[in-house]
Amino acid sequence: MTVLEANFDGLVGPTHNYAGLAYGNLASTSNRGSVSRPREAVLQGLRKMKALADLGIPQGVLPPLERPDIATLRRLGFGGKDSEVIAEAGAKAPTLLAACSSVSSMWVANAATTVPATDADDGRPHFVPANLVSSFHRSIEAAHTARNLARVFPSPHFIHHAPLPATPALGDEGAANHTRFCGTDGHGVHLFVYGRLGLGSGDAPKRFPARQTREASEAVARLAGLDERNTVFAQQSPAVIDAGVFHNDVIAVGHGRVLLYHEDAFVDSAAVVRALGERVGPEFEPILVERGELAVTDAVTTYLFNSQLVTLPDGTLCLIAPAECESHPKARAVIDRIVGGSASIRRIEFFDLRESMRNGGGPACLRLRVPLRPVDLDEVHRECLLDEERYGELVRWAERHYREELAPDDLRDPKLLIESRTALDALTHILRLPRLYPFQQ
Repeated sequence: MTVLEANFDGLVGPTHNYAGLAYGNLASTSNRGSVSRPREAVLQGLRKMKALADLGIPQGVLPPLERPDIATLRRLGFGGKDSEVIAEAGAKAPTLLAACSSVSSMWVANAATTVPATDADDGRPHFVPANLVSSFHRSIEAAHTARNLARVFPSPHFIHHAPLPATPALGDEGAANHTRFCGTDGHGVHLFVYGRLGLGSGDAPKRFPARQTREASEAVARLAGLDERNTVFAQQSPAVIDAGVFHNDVIAVGHGRVLLYHEDAFVDSAAVVRALGERVGPEFEPILVERGELAVTDAVTTYLFNSQLVTLPDGTLCLIAPAECESHPKARAVIDRIVGGSASIRRIEFFDLRESMRNGGGPACLRLRVPLRPVDLDEVHRECLLDEERYGELVRWAERHYREELAPDDLRDPKLLIESRTALDALTHILRLPRLYPFQQ
């Protein structure tokens, strides 16, 4: 049965800010303390979603998490009314308040790993939420993300696993380190990329942390019931992690039968390509970008490999790239070479996602790839699928509820909590997801 790769993008939350929380993410840390533009951030994301839907690609929306996270702040010892919790945290622990106000859940490539029914041993679609234990502000997302996914992709049709145990040995960053390829006969081939061993010694980066462990990747594959013969586990180069490549999707992107990758992406790139080719079949198309064409530093700056690859209705592929690639001579030259010479990639679209990019997330970060059969798509919560009407509703919602600008000190404003909850409450009416958030219980 045909499997379609749907894209579900995360909506940017109302408290979008630049707190520089993501160690190892150079864009995030370099923009720490800047004034953000929440309204423009969410609208930029919506424009990309609408454009992909207009291209004929199944496109969905995932709601943001409730922020600021008052419940976590209370667990950390701040008490009183909700407004008093914010005031005390802002005065005594502003970094904690910023972490609990982060809208990093918008980067839903880290939300989970998804496996289609056609690849799982039980014939059902699987979701394994990521534990995101490598950073505090993301680790507090896992439980809420799991619940939200279960609302958008309801059981019993979809199988939802619990996140892996929250320990560094099982650090899991979700689909940002996972790619499903499609074999010649339609079977799925799964590439899992890890940065280090969780239980043992081996090569590891020295400057920045490796967020994904091999043990976590293997556990996810087992939970999803994947055939070992169709899985490949590859180690990301420690050197590129130290250069700011915190996930595999910053240095490689794959889709269908195509792998676009940088020469320095993996510890042994030749072995990875060979293993994938053996499993995908003769139509496998690896596209190498040599370091002489594009340095790793330029790959990180432009996020070329954080582009999306999507299949158009005519069967050809389109590269969905950040606008930074269009204006960067070397990145643009690489793209022109690829589109001119690839058997599959025949089109390029550039998108302005600067609000997300300045926080370290490009087009691929903003979407969770969900491979679905038509029968699975019918079971998805209908109001979370983007169409003309839903897009218009969401644009009007964002323009009504989001601030134009947000400075770091604004996180202490008790009015921001009220504004955020008002916006999220209105969103649950648009998406027909009642009682989604803790404040609505």
